[in-house]
Parts: sequence; structure tokens; C-alpha cells
Amino acid sequence: MKKLWRILRSPSSKYSLLALLLAGAGITLAGVIALHKGFEYTSSIEFCTSCHTMQQNYAEYKESIHFKNASGVRATCADCHQAKDFPRKVLRKLEASKDLYHHFVTKKIDTPEQFEEHRLEMAQKVWARMSRQKSTTCKSCHSYEAMDHSKQSAKAAFEMNKAAAADMNCIECHKGIAHELPNMAGGFKKAFQDLETQSANVSPDAKTLFSISEKDLYATDDASKEVQGTLLPASQVTVLEHKGDMIKVQIDGWLEKQGKGRVMTEYMGKRVFKATIRGEVKEHQQILGEETDPTTHMVWQHVRVTAWMKQGNMLTSIQPVWNYAADMYRSTCNACHAAPDPAHFTANGWISGLSAMSAYYRLDKTEERTLLKYLQNHGKDTGGAGHH
Repeated sequence: MKKLWRILRSPSSKYSLLALLLAGAGITLAGVIALHKGFEYTSSIEFCTSCHTMQQNYAEYKESIHFKNASGVRATCADCHQAKDFPRKVLRKLEASKDLYHHFVTKKIDTPEQFEEHRLEMAQKVWARMSRQKSTTCKSCHSYEAMDHSKQSAKAAFEMNKAAAADMNCIECHKGIAHELPNMAGGFKKAFQDLETQSANVSPDAKTLFSISEKDLYATDDASKEVQGTLLPASQVTVLEHKGDMIKVQIDGWLEKQGKGRVMTEYMGKRVFKATIRGEVKEHQQILGEETDPTTHMVWQHVRVTAWMKQGNMLTSIQPVWNYAADMYRSTCNACHAAPDPAHFTANGWISGLSAMSAYYRLDKTEERTLLKYLQNHGKDTGGAGHH
């Protein structure tokens, strides 16, 4: 102990204790400054986008509200991807070392094509990290308590109040806020291929069929003639006759009495589209009855038409189509927010609801029509999900 005490009192015969303490303090201060400046530099946009593999991300970010907005407040890369507290900041820097490995060694996302191939994988890792951290990076700027709901739209205020009550993670509803969403369609694309395979094995004796895609309608069994309408996806028909690769079908639905009345709907007063008809197909329609919609006071006609169409892309049950559409709904709408239950909106309400989100998902016209039909047929006023 005495020896240790002597060393502590006189650590060096050449330098005084004060000099050594000052030197140590200087080295420590220099290290702290170097560490701070290092973190500051490696957290800058310039550093984050210095690699060519980040240029696509940077271009997407510059189109987002986090880059340019009315308030002039800009959220940078580090604001979203790096926690503010020191321990998690250090951890994030250590985790980022693997990005350097992939950039310089594996070249995993070296081209735009490779970037797109791995976009979903990368996005899911970021979403998972944000969820584990309870969206702490988002909440370092956005606070439930500081929100003035009177300055939000009625819908936004309603949803934010629910989110605040549950202390939800921001990432549950705001994926795709700064970068393009990855294509999450792999699952339901494969499901549609399965539907096509099933449709090829449908018995020719089947009397009730459901479409899985659009089908051209003809007035006769000659498909070289002019198309007289279109059967829309997820629509029921009754088979009346077969002739070669053509089938004659009966379609029941509703038409608005006022106007040209070319769009058949599944229900009276609800714009759940079943088919479009024109020409001879419409001219020979049979009117089964009339009803007045008590909400709009519009008169609707219950009609029946017959038409010819090519065989194929038809199933004997609607349930596989609904299963496919439900998978599509989960893959697209749940990609960037917590999608509401289909029974949350009415059949007509889903038209505007889905249209408002059309800029954020990647669906072709047939897929979009099938998804809308699924949501409408499971809406608040069509019996909900348990009815079909």
C-alpha cells in the first residue's frame, strides 16, 4: 500500500503530478472532441449519401415532406435512423459497420436493380429496429402531447387520438414516409397464379361460376365480333350453354334507371360494380323489378342479361378469390399503416377510401378492382367480413 501511495504521489521523477494530470485532461478532452466531431461528421447527410449506393435513397428522400415542407424544419438521415441518446448512438454506429462491409466487399446493392431486389429486406430491418425502439427517433421530434388536434383533419385527429391512447409506434402507420415502399406483392402474385391453375381444372358441368379477372362479353358465340360489355372480377354468373370454347351466361344485377344504365352493380344503391353492358346485350336485358334507394331516392332496376364469353379464369367458389384479395390487402395497405378492418367503411365509402391511397401502392387495374370488390363486399353495410 505504501508503495502504491508513493506512486500515486510521485508518478514520475521527470514530470510533476499536476503536469501529468493536465496532460491526461488534455488527452481526454481531445478524445471527447474527436469522438464528437467524428459522430457529427458521420451523421451528416453528406457522409450518409457519399456512397453511390445511397443516391437512390437520397433522391427519394428529397421528394418527401421530411426534406422540404411549409415549416422549413428538415429531418436528416440521422434524425430518423439514429437514436439521440449516447449508448444507442454508439450501438447504431457499430451496427452500421456491416453496411461498409456490404458496400466494399459483397457489393450487395451495387446497382439499382440489386437495390430494388433487396429493398424489402432492408426496409423490414429498419422497421423492426424502429419498433424495438418504440419509434424513439420519430418521437424525438413528434410528441403526442404537443399535437394540436384542432389543426389536423378530422380523420387525422381521430386516428392520432387512438394512437396516443395506445402509445403506438409511429412506424405502424407511417411506413414509406421518406422512401419508396418496397414491392410486397410477391405473395398475392403467386396466389393469383394458383387461382389461374385452379380455373383450368373447373368442371365443364359447373353451373355457377365466379370470375377472377375481367372477361369480354359478346352478343353471340363468335368472339371475333364486337365486344358488348365486360364482366368484372369477383362476379357471379350462371352458365346456360356451352359451344366450343365459348359459354353463354346469365348475369343478374342492378342498374340506375336514370341515364344510360350501362354499369351493373351487385346491390341496389351500392356501387359494387359487377359488369358493364352495351349494344345488343343491353338491348335484350330483362327487367325483374324496380326499387327506390331510401337514402338517395334514386330508382334502381333489377335486371338480367345473357351474354357469351370465352371459357377460363372462372372458379366454382368465390372464397378463393376473397382469400387472394385479403392477402393483397395485407400486403399493400398494411405495408405503410395499420389497415382498417373491411367492415370499417361502407361499400360506397371504400371507393374514395381506396382511391385516396392509390398513389401509395403498386397494383394493376385488375388487382385494384378485385381489392375494391373484396373490401366492398365485406363492408359495414354488406354484412362485414363474417357475412361472406
